[in-house]
Amino acid sequence: MAKVLVVDDEPTLVATLRFNLEREGYDVLTAADGEEALNLARKSRPDLIILDLMLPRMHGFEVCRVLRKESRVPIIMLTARADEVDRIVGLEIGADDYVTKPFSVKELMARVRVRLRRWAEAPSEQVMLSGDVRADIVRREVTKGGKAIPLRPKEFDLLVYLMENRGRVLTREQLLQEVWGYNGFDQTRTVDVHVGRLRDKIEDNIDHPLHILTVRGKGYRFAG
Repeated sequence: MAKVLVVDDEPTLVATLRFNLEREGYDVLTAADGEEALNLARKSRPDLIILDLMLPRMHGFEVCRVLRKESRVPIIMLTARADEVDRIVGLEIGADDYVTKPFSVKELMARVRVRLRRWAEAPSEQVMLSGDVRADIVRREVTKGGKAIPLRPKEFDLLVYLMENRGRVLTREQLLQEVWGYNGFDQTRTVDVHVGRLRDKIEDNIDHPLHILTVRGKGYRFAG
């Protein structure tokens, strides 16, 4: 039975989500503030977290940022604001999906199922290697030649996804969907920016990359 942690300070919404999640067969934990959420997440190790942004004691962004340093657990963010900036910031710091209130409970349940399925299907190997580049999935750490390479949460997620699919040509739209969790042809520049940052950090010569290769007119391919 998958375990879902719901973090929100609205009792009515929490009760509604608990009812629907338990009806789907999930074990449900709840927290009403950011600090409680962190403690529960560390103690109970949920399989997925539904996280509101506007929380007492610690903002949802900060909760997500801290959790992402410790775990790859899927995080679906909830917010009463529809600002694109909030959505982008949330995804940049490591959230897997983003839902704006008011939302359809059926849609949220569908997103929960998708994220849990992807989590269950994720590679079981804890360390991925390519030449002198080493990515530790559990610790969310990357080294090159034994030296630590600091990556932002989405840079790490992008690198791991590329390494998981090494040899395959991945379109920008596909990367945007799989790594950031949303569609949007007008947002593919985000992928290019992150690829550029990764190349700066893991390639010896960014003009002649050996790991992340551009496939003209299509997207990117990870070699190595």
